[in-house]
Amino acid sequence: ATAYAAHSADILRRTAHILGKTDDEKLYTELFENIKKEMKIKTYYQILAYLHNHSFFMQHEEDAFFKKQYDDLFSLIQQRKNDYEEFFKIEDDIERISKTTSMPKWIVEELMKSNDEKEVEQICKNSNIKPKVTIRVNTLKINKQELIERLKEKNTECKETAEKLDDFLILEKIKNIENIDEFKKGYFTIQDISAGQTVRILNPQPGELVLDACSAPGGKTTYMAELMKNKGKIEAWDIHEHRTKLVEKNAQRLGIDIIETKVKDASLYDESLKEKFNKILLDVPCLGIGVIKRKPDIKWQRKPEDIEKITEIQKKILNNCSKYLKNNGTIVYSTCSILKDENEEVVNEFLKENSEYYIKPEETRNILPNQEEDGFFICKIYKK
Repeated sequence: ATAYAAHSADILRRTAHILGKTDDEKLYTELFENIKKEMKIKTYYQILAYLHNHSFFMQHEEDAFFKKQYDDLFSLIQQRKNDYEEFFKIEDDIERISKTTSMPKWIVEELMKSNDEKEVEQICKNSNIKPKVTIRVNTLKINKQELIERLKEKNTECKETAEKLDDFLILEKIKNIENIDEFKKGYFTIQDISAGQTVRILNPQPGELVLDACSAPGGKTTYMAELMKNKGKIEAWDIHEHRTKLVEKNAQRLGIDIIETKVKDASLYDESLKEKFNKILLDVPCLGIGVIKRKPDIKWQRKPEDIEKITEIQKKILNNCSKYLKNNGTIVYSTCSILKDENEEVVNEFLKENSEYYIKPEETRNILPNQEEDGFFICKIYKK
């Protein structure tokens, strides 16, 4: 095992050296996938880590063993490049998209259920791009313009999001973001724009009693508290105690004291909570197909049979937690997945079985992954 690990690391170092000499982004992606396949490596991160340090191979470039390994790997790369160019000639849409974007075929098939061929291809391409770093301004402590000025003083470039959302900024040229004073002082938190939209759509108000039933690590929970001006109460649940601690830690850094965390399973009904809350956020567990660009391992960890398993959990959470909502209250059901089975199908089945709830279809948002946003499904459900 030690020898295998050393050999793998060695190959990755030489790969970094070779990739450092090409600007072909399509080739980068294809190489990553094929090298992973050849070496049985399960993550991008080992490869990416070595892209920042080419010195190992360069120090041993004259060594005959390393020279041969280099030549062998380079030959493999050239062959893979030729194979990659052939992929674009494949006539079957699903197979072509799968191979040219390194997306498992079953995911492409699922996406085809609710999107056309061009949309699916774009979704898969966008799942390979480098995500932007987006932050949410903590308006309890600072306003957006003041934060922009402070970050500029540190030579950090800020720009507005495409939709010019009030509380969000995109950062450029930033490293070790969690080490800067503005982060430590709670002036902002790191959050994807789409994740923030779930909270904006729920629209919690000061003084309300709100439930976040799947809260960890607390990004959405703390955003609700900020919109509520730290007035009212939020119950934040997670099934694991160590994850509720993450919520508490985030709240403390941001200066929020209206969040009460509980270790609780949202899929199990609790009669004592019936009709207790004004509003409920259900950002339920999901397959995460909308955040592959942040977590590429998802492509290889998830399997088609996972859909049935996860949707059963999602249905239980929605059915149980809906009973905790007061009359005239609202629920936001959301996932960072973009598969119809996890989203529209779950909501439609719930509405069919519970006539006292309804939606306004024009308010439902299907956000497809792009450079600024993760893929998300957000649906606002009303109780009569």
